[in-house]
Amino acid sequence: MIRPDARIGRGAPENRTPTRFGLAVREADGDWLDAREELDGGPPPLRTTVTIEKPKTIIARNVSPDVGFDRSINPYRGCEHGCIYCFARPTHAFHDLSPGLDFESKLFAKPDAAALLRAELSKPGYRCAPIAIGTNTDPYQPIEGKWRIMRSIVEVLAETDHPLFITTKSDRVTRDIDLLAAMAEKELVSVALSVTSLTPEISRTLEPRAPAARKRLAAVKMLSDAGIPTTVAIAPVVPGITDYEMEHIVEAAGEAGARGVFYLPVRLPHEVAPLFRAWLDEHFAERAGKVMGIIQSLRGGRDNDPNWFTRMRGQGPWADLLETRFKRAVKKHGFPDERVKLRTDLFRPPQGAQMRLF
Repeated sequence: MIRPDARIGRGAPENRTPTRFGLAVREADGDWLDAREELDGGPPPLRTTVTIEKPKTIIARNVSPDVGFDRSINPYRGCEHGCIYCFARPTHAFHDLSPGLDFESKLFAKPDAAALLRAELSKPGYRCAPIAIGTNTDPYQPIEGKWRIMRSIVEVLAETDHPLFITTKSDRVTRDIDLLAAMAEKELVSVALSVTSLTPEISRTLEPRAPAARKRLAAVKMLSDAGIPTTVAIAPVVPGITDYEMEHIVEAAGEAGARGVFYLPVRLPHEVAPLFRAWLDEHFAERAGKVMGIIQSLRGGRDNDPNWFTRMRGQGPWADLLETRFKRAVKKHGFPDERVKLRTDLFRPPQGAQMRLF
């Protein structure tokens, strides 16, 4: 039976209320549910809504020792791409919303982001270090086409010669090549495009509203041809579903001109795990047990391992196998063993900020 919350073109097969914060749970009950579609027809189309959010600051800080940045910006909350594995889904529970369908349809936008960023970069005590954007939700998701918040942020960073890391799975990033190419000439920007699967049938359910892999690889080529350091992130690798594609994606990244490539095993924190299990039952029921068995092998017997360092690599024989395969593929296709380093010495506060100090 099709799940009553399921929507064609959306990632989550349900919209379960989160329980971590003691919210009341509502669940439909009754024999009539077996004939819901016959009585009422299919569920109506799910419309995306956007709520304006007005935060007081825009730069988020972290002290995680296993990530390569200490600050980030999230122009949006929620993400219309609908990737079932997204580890940002649980953040919607903070708004009393479901990490399921609510996460990909009830979005929040921060139109004042550029003004807030300008104010924070103008503070006398600000010390420059690369800002990462796209580490939570995608800054180039579909609503960026209308809101252009990411574009306004990049404009401020370009103006101040501030270093920037971008992570996305959208070819919309090529819209900003004019700004990014100029920053790249000064060694101020690096872009990572996530390519999870080259198989359309898998991508349509795994990340239903994200651009096709061919579009992302075309974006890698466009960015690389413009002189912008671009890497391909095989993130996440889903064992039993996409892991067989690792070598093919590495090869495709090389053909597209990527400067580097990396991978991350799938993570299933908090409400992501039951959503992912429901997705497996919906689309890969014949191998659901095998997939979860491998994931738990990678995660020390649990659905998720939150510990620093191991959460990014996994542990055990499956983790070792993925690493071995990846290293061989990288060596075969001639990727250099280096990371892009961005300059911080060129930073200058926003225009007019120095005058306010006198």
